[in-house]
Amino acid sequence: MQITLTREELLKPLGYVVGVVERRQTLPILSYVLMRIQDDELTLTGTDLEIEIIAKVKDASGGNFEMTLPARKLFDICRSLPIEAEIVIKKEGERTTVKSGKSRFTLATAAVTDFPYIQALPWEQALTLSQGKIRTLLEQTHFCMAQQDVRYYLNGLLLELVSKKLRAVATDGHRMAISEIVLDSTPKSEKQVIIPRKGIQEILRLLEDSDEPIQLQIGVNHIRAKTTNFTFTSKLIDGRYPDYTKVVPQTELKKLTLTRESFRETLGRVAILSSDKYRSVRISLKNKLMQVTAHNPEQEEAQEEVITDYTGEELEIGFNVNYMMDAISALKSESINFGLNDPNSSCTLSSPDTPYPQYVIMPMRL
Repeated sequence: MQITLTREELLKPLGYVVGVVERRQTLPILSYVLMRIQDDELTLTGTDLEIEIIAKVKDASGGNFEMTLPARKLFDICRSLPIEAEIVIKKEGERTTVKSGKSRFTLATAAVTDFPYIQALPWEQALTLSQGKIRTLLEQTHFCMAQQDVRYYLNGLLLELVSKKLRAVATDGHRMAISEIVLDSTPKSEKQVIIPRKGIQEILRLLEDSDEPIQLQIGVNHIRAKTTNFTFTSKLIDGRYPDYTKVVPQTELKKLTLTRESFRETLGRVAILSSDKYRSVRISLKNKLMQVTAHNPEQEEAQEEVITDYTGEELEIGFNVNYMMDAISALKSESINFGLNDPNSSCTLSSPDTPYPQYVIMPMRL
């Protein structure tokens, strides 16, 4: 069994697959990539039992066959070869040789029968949209997911089909991001699924900012995304996501509009002297003026004033500056709306020209 292809033909699809392959596996077979020619198409498959990525390499001929190779080693070999180098992969018994020019590598293989597959059928919902749209939706929300929270359902991102919209929600209990896109057609029914953190990270790595179509298939326990270049499948988190609508303030008694980039730079400067542990900043509002202050255990202080359109009562409130800057960076408009109620209530950040994405951030005790 032999395959001949160029470095570029192999490197990009192998890069898709190798991200899901863990460096340290409880099952040795999970460190391998499955190379398969079937129906005159060469594909690469990698999995960690929770996520599976199948990448199309190229059209091929010569009959159907399969073999496994160590994923990370093969990727490193390809990456080290010269541009446009020709690669010949040949299986001989229990070993496989990878040749390119005067370079020769002999790699171990594993039994193809040991390679696991994710059995994902049946699918309850299917919808088609552009890669750019779903990528933007996930980029606007994913950074608010929790990391290793005991509330396991927060260690993922909620995708919700409602009416003719696809909505994404992520929260770690201290901040929340909500965004949505309008679909071309109405889904069969309303549906909520929670995609695990690693699944979101991997699909973001695969998606391109283009109008190329992607098909999303949603089942009871899995979600699948298919394009001409790859098929991504992830298990879903089995749990009920909290009612995020209760977290969004229904009214905002105090509102102001800020220049996005200027406010982000102000927070960045003041944050230099914030506490490394708590990363808190104090925001003081008075007529036409915002004062941003930070302290640290060394009794150092940073302070900056910003001219605003605020005309309400005086108010002091504290926030985690990292949470604020993440949300402001995700908003792309020139100005942002900053909504508040009182020192003990969460604030909202959004763009003036569109309701989504919207960010809700809980305050910190001063």
